[in-house]
This record gives sequence, C-alpha cells and structure tokens, in this order.
Amino acid sequence: MTKKIKIAQVGTNSMPHASQTFASIRKQNDIFDLIGVAEPIDEWKHNLNTPLYRDTPQYTVDELLQMDDLDAVAVETNEEFMTEYAQLFADKGIAVHMDKPGSPDHAAFAKLARTLQEKNLPFHLGYMYRFNPLILRAYEKIAAGELGEILSVEAQMNCFHNDHNRAWLGRHPGGMMYYLGCHLVDLVYRLQGMPKKIIPMNTATGIGGISSEDYGFAVLQYRSGISFVKTSAAEVNGFARRQLVITGTKGTVEIKPLEMFSGEGQKTYARYTTAAMATSWADCSEAWETEEYDRYDAMMRDFAALVRGEYTNPYDYDYEIALHGLLMMCCGAE
Repeated sequence: MTKKIKIAQVGTNSMPHASQTFASIRKQNDIFDLIGVAEPIDEWKHNLNTPLYRDTPQYTVDELLQMDDLDAVAVETNEEFMTEYAQLFADKGIAVHMDKPGSPDHAAFAKLARTLQEKNLPFHLGYMYRFNPLILRAYEKIAAGELGEILSVEAQMNCFHNDHNRAWLGRHPGGMMYYLGCHLVDLVYRLQGMPKKIIPMNTATGIGGISSEDYGFAVLQYRSGISFVKTSAAEVNGFARRQLVITGTKGTVEIKPLEMFSGEGQKTYARYTTAAMATSWADCSEAWETEEYDRYDAMMRDFAALVRGEYTNPYDYDYEIALHGLLMMCCGAE
C-alpha cells in the first residue's frame, strides 16, 4: 500500500477555497493523512469552531513547522498572506499547495518559487480549471493540431456577490481581476504564451457605494489577434455564463458553462467545431458533456502525485513566476 501523505492546512478563509480544499483532502483519506489545521489570522479564527474544522486537531503555524514528519501543506489564508506563510514551509523543506494566485508581491512570489525549485519540492497552485475535463480535452485537440493555429481566446468568469464580498475585493490590486481573473489569465497564457501588449481595464461598478474594482477586464494582444479576459462580481446569473472560447484556423471550442453545480459536484458542457464540420451556417458542432465531478478532487490528487514524485509538473516554477507577473500587469500593478 502506498504511504499516505501527511498534510496540514494553514488558513480557513472562505473567500479562497479553504473549505473545499479541506473537505477534499479529508474525503480522499486513501491518499492523505490529514494531520490538522492552523488559522493564524485573527479575522478567521472563528471558523475553527464550525462543523467542518472542529473535529480536526488544531495547531499553531509554529507547531506545524516543528513537525519532522509533515510531507506537505495546503496554504489557504487570505491572499495577501499566502506567500508569507508558504515561504515558512518552503524554507523547512515541505511541499506546498497554495491557493491561487499567491500574494501580490511579485518578488516575494518569485522567491518562494525559487526556494521550492532549489529544494526540488512541488509548488502547486489552486487553479482548478487546470483539471477541468473538457478544458483538458480541448488541450488534447490543440496538441493534435485539430484547431490549427490559435487566433484568440475569450474567457469569462462571472458571479453575483453581495456587498460584503465585493468590498473585500478592495484588499487586492485589480480587485476581481486578481481574485478570479487569475484563472482566466492562466488559461490564456497556457494557450498563447506572453502577449505583445496588455491593456488592463478594471473598474468599479459602484453598486451599493462599493468602490472596489468588482469588474475586471483585460485585453491581451498577440501576433495573430486579440484575446480578452472578463470577470464580474456583479452579474446576475454570471456563474452560468462562465465560458472559454478558443478559436483556431481549423476549429473552435466553446466551453459554456465552464461549470454548473450538479448534485455533489459540477458538470461542464462544450461544443466543438472544425472547419470540415461547418459546411453550412447551421450549428454543425459536436456536443461534449462531462459526468459529475468534484473540481477539487482532481486538483488535490495531482498534488499528491507530485509529492510522491510520480510525474513532472507541466506548470513548472518558471511558468508560475511568469504567470504571476502577467496577472499583476492585467491587474494594472506596476
């Protein structure tokens, strides 16, 4: 039997994916040995008394750092503190899963990545769309040349947040672009690399007197065309309009919605069309649909495989550093 990975979680903030990540680790007890949880931020310590966490051993960060047999940690604090706490465990020689996108200080983020690289430790970020079944299927089509040269990528990730959550976005540069737009920037960068030009157009809707940038938009110019990412926290039924459109010289994939809740998990739907299929103005596309899945299970299984050394992470240290820099430019940060 394969040895279980001894893992702890630092942080319980619900705006990142702390609760879902924790639940997935606990559920997958065939691969993880969940040691405990620590909440270093006073603002969120009340979460330790909720049903999700109260029956799990609770530690301080220092107590976790003193453990000699800890294999890995999942850092799920407020975004602004993530890199700081992840660095403590990287310095100790412990593999790190960290919720996306890491703290906004790019130099600190790069230092963290290089520390883990020097120690040959996994650096794994919580970009759950990297494990979306139909996005992976689209990548396979692209790798096989079935879409031809990629001309543009259009990515949207919207929702309808209350005033409290939209105000919380003001803690981060770019607001919604930083918080959820990072997922979209990751998709565009994976497909097209670094753009020639970036035009951030983030703004505040002003609804309810909230001044945070709750509407994110960025234009990314490439040699072959224009791509964009859009993320709004003030769009009614925005979750159902989350989508990814990949257009190439030989075909198009439209994944919409990126996810819809179904039972205990999610499902994803898409339409795939090649030039050979599109023989008329009618819809000649091929429909794709997934079975129900949990977006976090595949993500954490992937982290476990990296900790065990079972494969090489395609999202390597250089990729993560470049992506973080690109995101901060899309946020309008210097």
